[in-house]
Amino acid sequence: MRRLTRGPRPEKVPSLIGTACTLIGLLDIAAGVFPRFRHSRIHALAQVLPGALGPYAAALAICAGVLLLLLAHGLRRRKRRAWRAAVVLLPLGALAQFTYRHSIVGVVLPLLLLALLLRHRSEFAALPDPRSRWKALTNFLLMSVFSLGIGCVIVGTHAQRAVGEPSVAELLKHVLYGLVGVEGPVDYYGRTSWTVSASLGALGLLTALTTIYLAFRPEHPAARLTPDDEDRLRALLARHGARDSLGHFALRRDKGVVFSPSGKAAVTYRVVSGVMLASGDPIGDVEAWPGAIERFMAEAEAHSWTPAVMGCSRTGGEVWTRETGLDALELGDEAIVDVADFSLSGRAMRNVRQMVKRIERAGYTTRVRRVSDLGQDELDRVRRAAADWRGTDNERGFSMALGRIGDRADGDCLITTAHLTDPESPSPYGDVKAVLHFVPWGRDGVSLDLMRRDRSADPGMNELLIVAALQAAPALGIQRMSLNFAMFRAALARGEQLGAGPVLRTWRGLLVFLSRWFQIESLYKFNAKFRPRWEPRFVVFRSSRDLPRIGFAAMQAEGFVTLAPPRFLRGARRPARVCPHEVTGEREARAA
Repeated sequence: MRRLTRGPRPEKVPSLIGTACTLIGLLDIAAGVFPRFRHSRIHALAQVLPGALGPYAAALAICAGVLLLLLAHGLRRRKRRAWRAAVVLLPLGALAQFTYRHSIVGVVLPLLLLALLLRHRSEFAALPDPRSRWKALTNFLLMSVFSLGIGCVIVGTHAQRAVGEPSVAELLKHVLYGLVGVEGPVDYYGRTSWTVSASLGALGLLTALTTIYLAFRPEHPAARLTPDDEDRLRALLARHGARDSLGHFALRRDKGVVFSPSGKAAVTYRVVSGVMLASGDPIGDVEAWPGAIERFMAEAEAHSWTPAVMGCSRTGGEVWTRETGLDALELGDEAIVDVADFSLSGRAMRNVRQMVKRIERAGYTTRVRRVSDLGQDELDRVRRAAADWRGTDNERGFSMALGRIGDRADGDCLITTAHLTDPESPSPYGDVKAVLHFVPWGRDGVSLDLMRRDRSADPGMNELLIVAALQAAPALGIQRMSLNFAMFRAALARGEQLGAGPVLRTWRGLLVFLSRWFQIESLYKFNAKFRPRWEPRFVVFRSSRDLPRIGFAAMQAEGFVTLAPPRFLRGARRPARVCPHEVTGEREARAA
């Protein structure tokens, strides 16, 4: 298989053009907003132009500048549609600059950038990103704030031409009225009133038009696993699923997938904020991994997405870096418990042993079963309880989360439940008080997917259920169990040891501080209770300057940062998911 090399960085020219587009956009806005910025040496020679053109040229300059600012990011990412729009806007901005400012420089600079765009048009071939109509609402809110800010600057810079001394409230009211095309309470001398009205009206019209365009343009939905893709992935997992504990999470149905040319390997991913995030190792035969990785990189290149891999193993990281020239950084450790070595005896397990016995004396019982062994009524109750006990509006998890529970297509998954009968306070979930869900890891292992409990249940439910699962594992043919992923585990462990240096202690202190929001230290300490062995996991990235962007995208994918509209705007509607029986029913239909 041909090795993918990093080669020259192709984004240098698009990045330069994007920066130039930003500067010219600011120049256009300044030309339309600030009156003193208008004058130039040939201003007197252009007085023969019709006077009415001045206000409209100022409005055109402002609109062209705002749109160029919006397009700059797309040009940096080599987007074809951004290139097309910039090719149209630059001449319009140049025309507005000459008509309103009568500036040769204001004309030459946009035309030079236009020539540069035409010269390098082959660089701008990236396909559109996945998108939805929620971007229309985001655009409306951002553009409204942006237009209001520019409108205040316009009114403020023309205040000396106002009739009388209008108050701040009147100036603000004039801006708000002007954005919707209504004459405000402030009047100006000469043609200034026309200029201000035209500029404010253009900003309001621009906000409306861009919002309408985003609301009614064709959607490019995010990739989803098709039933055929899922069948192929399950076949690969049946043969090679024992190699990676995160393999089964590739079956999340909100992921896309690319297969190697031979079909013997695959990489699943999700695109978040322009970052193409893969998780875990590629699925399938290790020898076919390079082919799947090459397809992944080609897809990222075609859309100008930033490629990244979250949580791959050491072997996976070595293959990714060798085949693509990317870099790898240790992200944390996965806690793995070998069932044969687990025991509650000994001083090290004293706290866990005492907690489990205390909860058992309180009357709690546990059950460990495969999903296929639960009846439909009980499965519905468990699924409903897990959803209601989630505690957040959005489902968290990406790299180590399946995103569903109780699907009959996942009959090999393991469900561990805690039960307590309480006649005084009946529950719609029966006697279920806590749920743990594990996904298969080959034929002899499981990986922890989610932990949910009733808030009124006694503390220690998760410890109780993990111990119950480990004790029941031999009878179920389970020899190894993967628990939570502990980010920066090595730094936390070394930073609290005797003799740790000031840099390491400072780094550990920062991680402890961040643990107030991201459960970094608490997950490490929880996993350490069960005396696991630690397996390092890595993040693979192209450049260190991409790490902040990748980190933000990963937080979005994991559900820690949500850019979706507020819940009251979405109503009670939940994200679209595949019905628990949809895949099975579709398979049966195809078989018939």
